[in-house]
Amino acid sequence: MPDRALSFGAMAEAYERFRPGYPAALLDMVLTYAGRPVRTALEIGAGTGKATRLFAGRGLTVTATEPDGAMLAELRRHVPAGVRTVRAAFEDLRPGERYGLVYAAAALHWTKPEGRWSRVAALLEPGGVFASFGGPVGLADPAVEEAVRAARAPFLASDDVPSPDGTPPEQDMQWPGTELQRSEWFADVRQSVIKRRETMTARDYVGLLSTVSAYLVLPAADREEVYRRILRVLPEAVEVAADITVHLARRLAVGRVSGVGGDDRRSV
Repeated sequence: MPDRALSFGAMAEAYERFRPGYPAALLDMVLTYAGRPVRTALEIGAGTGKATRLFAGRGLTVTATEPDGAMLAELRRHVPAGVRTVRAAFEDLRPGERYGLVYAAAALHWTKPEGRWSRVAALLEPGGVFASFGGPVGLADPAVEEAVRAARAPFLASDDVPSPDGTPPEQDMQWPGTELQRSEWFADVRQSVIKRRETMTARDYVGLLSTVSAYLVLPAADREEVYRRILRVLPEAVEVAADITVHLARRLAVGRVSGVGGDDRRSV
């Protein structure tokens, strides 16, 4: 997993070009859940700033953190001037300023599990909101999806990122909601899905695959051969399913945090 987590920088421009952005409905969902004005936000693993633009565009003061220098450089070319950028991994952030919102866009699964939620809590105001959102971009036509699976099979069994806590895909509550429900720091955990379909050319779809970590860590020759084989089995245009799964949770206020078995603990 660490190699995959650090594989994106070489494809920062392609990531910006081919990865879909985020709809206004996502921001509306987060702000409605907050139930109060949200003025400041910290973004974990901001990438090229696709979510950064959405939140900053609504007037939030966003601090965007990203460990990869090439991704951060691409982000700086696209976000509003008021966005503060910090080159840092989530684990290297130190408590200090607290935010009304901490969020991660298709990035939380790259963070280390040890101390994840106490770190998030330390960055949030009491009653502040945590949001995680994202999801795989897959082919909507099962027959085309199967053809692509067969084309990549000699080199890559799957291009998915497995659930970090092993939650099976058929379970109603998915990760990170499962961890948030167990956390002593958060309450009111909710999971929602924003349905999304897009049409793109076959070449653009392969371009999107070129930003997926499972392909990026293949040897260069294998990677290029996989792309050629996939392109051969695709129609000229493909419909992709790019549903966004959203997890929301509220940071418990000081003195209201309860551990397992009712053991009362103070929040940070």
